[in-house]
Amino acid sequence: MNIVAAVRAFFAAQPPTLLIGLAGVVALLSVAGAIATVLTALKPDRDYRELRQRIASWWVMVALLAGALLLGWQVTVLAFALVSFMALREFLSLAPIRKEDRPAILAAYLALVAAYGFIAADKYMFYLVFIPVWAFLGLPFLMAMLGQTRGFLTTAATFHWGLVTCVYNLGFAAFLMRTPDSDRLPAGAAGLVFFLLLVTEFNDVAQYVFGKLLGRHKIAPTVSPNKTWEGFLGGWLATGLLIWFAGPLFTPLAGHGLLVVAVALPLAGFAGDVTMSAVKRDIGVKDTSHAIPGHGGVLDRADSLTFTAPLYFHLLALFALGKF
Repeated sequence: MNIVAAVRAFFAAQPPTLLIGLAGVVALLSVAGAIATVLTALKPDRDYRELRQRIASWWVMVALLAGALLLGWQVTVLAFALVSFMALREFLSLAPIRKEDRPAILAAYLALVAAYGFIAADKYMFYLVFIPVWAFLGLPFLMAMLGQTRGFLTTAATFHWGLVTCVYNLGFAAFLMRTPDSDRLPAGAAGLVFFLLLVTEFNDVAQYVFGKLLGRHKIAPTVSPNKTWEGFLGGWLATGLLIWFAGPLFTPLAGHGLLVVAVALPLAGFAGDVTMSAVKRDIGVKDTSHAIPGHGGVLDRADSLTFTAPLYFHLLALFALGKF
């Protein structure tokens, strides 16, 4: 009885809008699972294993992220630190790193710990400059002290790209959890993060669906052959409308600030997807790993988020949040 009462009190303490949003995601996944089951029954000659794998992985990812958001900023920051660690590990395992740079690899992981430490300590100014300035300068200095100058600039740029995309940019999503209630958040700080994840992933799915249904004209054939102008524009419009109508429910955005986010965020998601595709083509891989069945690696799933998270954070800071 006490457990039931504790569970009720736990959910009663959550912002109702956040719970409704999470319930909506669960409903969408249930519909997707039902469609996959029907397709498998109607067309037994077709192979829908990848579709079922993707949906099953979505259930796991949604459960983990929803649990983190509901349990508070400490668990959410820890969850994003784990995501950053896995993404950075995937990137450094694929990137052309020299054997002599193993101490620099260790330093990169220590920089990850320090960056998320600043988030946990709520030290925004330190977080803001640590990787772009001090890690940017410190890692090349460490590499210089190791004495290997062959491919120096390329390796230094590789480390910095990995740290900025996998740690610094994703960390902005976690830092949103430190937004105080005094900023008049309609769904709490967790609502800000939930909405960022929702619209980023919705943009990916919408571009894919519109591309499959209407795609005729390639938009970046040498980088991402499956992407089309029709998919890009359809995803942009659908995601922009979602942000415009649902944004006020989860964020303090309104008016021209909301309009700027609705226009810019889908573009950033597309840019992240295409840019990471270019990186993978340069490295010579299709997926960064097989950590998430049906999706590839963590970095494959978070490629759009590496661009949308910092943009969303700074547009919120510009138009709506008083703390940052």
